[in-house]
Amino acid sequence: MSKGKLLGIGVGPGDHKLLTIKAVNALKKVKVICAPKSAVSKPSLALSIVQPVLKESEDNYDILEPLFPMIEDKIALSRYWDDAAATIIQKLNEGLDVAFITLGDPAVYSTFSYIGSRIANQGFTVEIIPGITSFTGCAATAGISLAEKDEIMVIVPKVDERLEKILEYADTFVVMKTSRHSEVLEEIINRDKREKEVISIRNCSMDDEMVFKGFFKDKKYLSTTIVKFKGKKMD
Repeated sequence: MSKGKLLGIGVGPGDHKLLTIKAVNALKKVKVICAPKSAVSKPSLALSIVQPVLKESEDNYDILEPLFPMIEDKIALSRYWDDAAATIIQKLNEGLDVAFITLGDPAVYSTFSYIGSRIANQGFTVEIIPGITSFTGCAATAGISLAEKDEIMVIVPKVDERLEKILEYADTFVVMKTSRHSEVLEEIINRDKREKEVISIRNCSMDDEMVFKGFFKDKKYLSTTIVKFKGKKMD
């Protein structure tokens, strides 16, 4: 029996209409969907995005929903990833292709990288189907460009002391999951005296999407802040 293939599929920022044609075609062909959840009681957002596509198929899907909790313990996280990889490998050994769906793009800050590498190391074929990233989706929603000509853009997954050290070397900063560190981010950005434009986006491309100028003041999870500096840094 031939082995199945693992597909890492980016499902975009939220609107199912932003799924790529390649992603839709792949989802219609597989029989197993892996949609990780951050908590047992919390439904998978990625799974909700692809539901309209799955409903178009007459076939039944086997849905795997491994738990990937939002914790910092690397040893504990590694166990969760090992368990998920083992479950997927079981399906692959049955000759079934498995679609691992992830928000945005599988190559950008995605847990898929940990699962994909584990499975590839076991000799299985792994294919990545890119998706629209959250920050390009946010820029489109806000109606702005992220970078022009020779401008430098930096993607920031976490606000810490590294950000302030590199602030003067880039023109645009995309700060993801802003709700975790909005106040610290605002302090750091405001210490730079350059003229700047700050736009924050919550729940990009979803029904409750919100775009406004400035920094977030609440703790909503799916949030991104784009900071565009204008001109050279002033001492």
